[in-house]
Amino acid sequence: QVHLVESGGGLVQAGGSLRLSCAASGSISRLSDMGWYRQAPGKQRELVATESTGATNYAGSVKGRFTISRDNAKSTVYLQMNSLKPEDTAVYYCRINGITTWGPQFDYWGQGTQVTVSS
Repeated sequence: QVHLVESGGGLVQAGGSLRLSCAASGSISRLSDMGWYRQAPGKQRELVATESTGATNYAGSVKGRFTISRDNAKSTVYLQMNSLKPEDTAVYYCRINGITTWGPQFDYWGQGTQVTVSS
């Protein structure tokens, strides 16, 4: 099995920063794509940022403010969020896929972490 554990959410004032972490553990042979998504109340889940073999992709609304990075040795993906705005308030989910030690691919979501930005 593979487990994802997110951390780093919280309450911050507009203009502040937060760093989210998502650590994968379990029977992992290789990690492939990693990403962050978010879902605000009453809205659909949307892509925030993804990282795939060195290539990154960002939603237009966060480009220049958020940075996704990964540490393969720790099986962890990070999201550094700067210059936060109230509209960034949402539950943030990580998503990691890869290959298990026994062969099949996996594609899992984290449990979600709340980010609240006050004005």
